[in-house]
Amino acid sequence: MFQVVDAPERPTSAVPVSDSATSDSGTVGGNASREVTDPVVGARRPLRSRLRRGVVPYLYLIPASAMLVMWTYRPLAQAFQLSTVEWNLLPTSPIRAVGADNYRALADLPALGDSIWLTVVLILGLLPFTIVIPVVVGFAMRGVSLRSSRIYQGLIFAPFLVAPVAGAAVWRWLLDPGGGIVNRVLGVDVNWIYDTRTAQLAIVVITGWHLVGFAVLAVAAGLAGISTDYDEAAQIDGARRRQIAMRITLPLLSPTLVFLTLMTVSLGAQWSFPLIDTLTQGGPSGATTNIYYLMWDFGFDSFNAGLSSATGMVLFVGFAIVAGALVWLSERITFHDR
Repeated sequence: MFQVVDAPERPTSAVPVSDSATSDSGTVGGNASREVTDPVVGARRPLRSRLRRGVVPYLYLIPASAMLVMWTYRPLAQAFQLSTVEWNLLPTSPIRAVGADNYRALADLPALGDSIWLTVVLILGLLPFTIVIPVVVGFAMRGVSLRSSRIYQGLIFAPFLVAPVAGAAVWRWLLDPGGGIVNRVLGVDVNWIYDTRTAQLAIVVITGWHLVGFAVLAVAAGLAGISTDYDEAAQIDGARRRQIAMRITLPLLSPTLVFLTLMTVSLGAQWSFPLIDTLTQGGPSGATTNIYYLMWDFGFDSFNAGLSSATGMVLFVGFAIVAGALVWLSERITFHDR
């Protein structure tokens, strides 16, 4: 019952495979080679693609990073280098290395402590213009129509567009002790700019007048980003308008307020520099000489590049510490609408 002829049929079925392999050895060999090398190629290609995808974003950052290094970190390094030398800014004069002598001389100057205190007073005086008034105006404009609020915002923002030197010239005329409008309206006879008791107040008010428009727009943008669902839910629960503003809106506005505080602390004294240079030149009797104007005075009045650069480095380190503390604090006290 068994057929002997059927036994050789199994090897015969394998023979064509062998024949095809023999006749097309290159193809089989190539397939075998690919089967051996495919895992390596498959491992290399994803690695190369991952590297390519990881490098491309940094290529887009190169122009911005180059500008940052050129205009920020390179001048900072040069300022630190100048703070260790003695030089009067004349190209023909020799530059003498003095190490940390400029920092020791700066620490012994009473003008440094006075300028830091005046800078603190200036910043504290600007906070109502950048925090309190913008919040009050922002809440007041919530009940106004959209078209009217845009008009009010444009009018309030207008002083920010005025050049500081032009604004200082107008304020000099307004505060003139002889025929100024301010004295006429208040019924007083005060020399606002050249009196040691009022000069700092005048600088604070003029600087705040310039900055209040920007702060109002920032607060308005922050209020626009807060969802009205919170107000509606609170009203359904019976909350009054004042409770909603104090317990819901203000906490959700905290990121904007922290941002304005950081900007005021970091840049407030710097924004006042052109006004001081135009109106008081740091006087009278140093009553308006903050740390920024002191640094300028050392460099371009006394022509002491080393002492001016040392003041700049102290200023940089001090404000960097304050800014870092504010950022750390903001992460713990701010609320976000998520």
